[in-house]
Amino acid sequence: MSSDSTPVPAPAAPPVPHAPRPKSTGLHKGEAVPGVAKVDPIIIADGVRRTFGGLTAVDVDHVEIPRNAITALIGPNGAGKTTLFNLLTGFDKPDAGSWSFDGKSLSGVPAYKVARMGQVRTFQLTKALGLLTVLENMKLGAKGQSGEHFFQGLIPGIWRKQEKSIEAKAHDLLRKFKLDAKQADFAASLSGGQRKLLEMARALMSDPVLVMLDEPMAGVNPALTQSLLDHILDLKDEGMTVLFVEHDMHMVRHIADWVIVMAEGKVVAEGPPLEVMQNPAVIDAYLGAHQEIDLGEITGRYHAEEKN
Repeated sequence: MSSDSTPVPAPAAPPVPHAPRPKSTGLHKGEAVPGVAKVDPIIIADGVRRTFGGLTAVDVDHVEIPRNAITALIGPNGAGKTTLFNLLTGFDKPDAGSWSFDGKSLSGVPAYKVARMGQVRTFQLTKALGLLTVLENMKLGAKGQSGEHFFQGLIPGIWRKQEKSIEAKAHDLLRKFKLDAKQADFAASLSGGQRKLLEMARALMSDPVLVMLDEPMAGVNPALTQSLLDHILDLKDEGMTVLFVEHDMHMVRHIADWVIVMAEGKVVAEGPPLEVMQNPAVIDAYLGAHQEIDLGEITGRYHAEEKN
């Protein structure tokens, strides 16, 4: 056989969850428009505005995040997604606005207190402590540790039993995330994808109610992408709410129950993934930013896979 007749392998399809879960239904009240009320919101934000000099990064009139669902926050680069994340989690302060988590106001609440309330986040650029081992990073994620208090820390009998419980929980999570073989390694030695897994696993050490993931797939080796996808779906199965920022529309349509679209700091569309991808405002936002994305092609694939 000549070299000209050598078959060319088809490009690999984007990874998808191994066993797709049914999408949540009945998340909103009335028509799916920007700011639509949710049946059971876990976050409610009103009039949130953040400017940097003459640039308005976030200008959100009203948005609600549904409980026990996976919500994707999407939009072109510079849309204000990460800034909104920073505001909701206490890592930045707004110029105006108010928001609540699980019925409790978060306005002016610092990040560490927000985390203690059950709302944790990961970062686009991972924040693993490189000179600590993987296991030590995990143990730092547990909240309410007696040994952190000066006087209690002087008496091992007070904190030793809790320390053993925390370490056992860390071992269980590391096994689940397939990082147990790395537990004694320094976090700095992990690959980018492994650091993403570590950050997600460490977030679960605090038993969160809401997990917020800032571009969880950014810089991840394709070999680990499937694992991350499945872990995100598992969070919902375990009763948590997930809000994540993502540019990969293939990923969004497969795992998100609800999609919120931002452009130029504002929420321009909301709805189920398929409806959002067909929304003219969404297409304008992406094409207007010259994004290399074919929403029509993605929608077509979605229909084909649903039929199969």
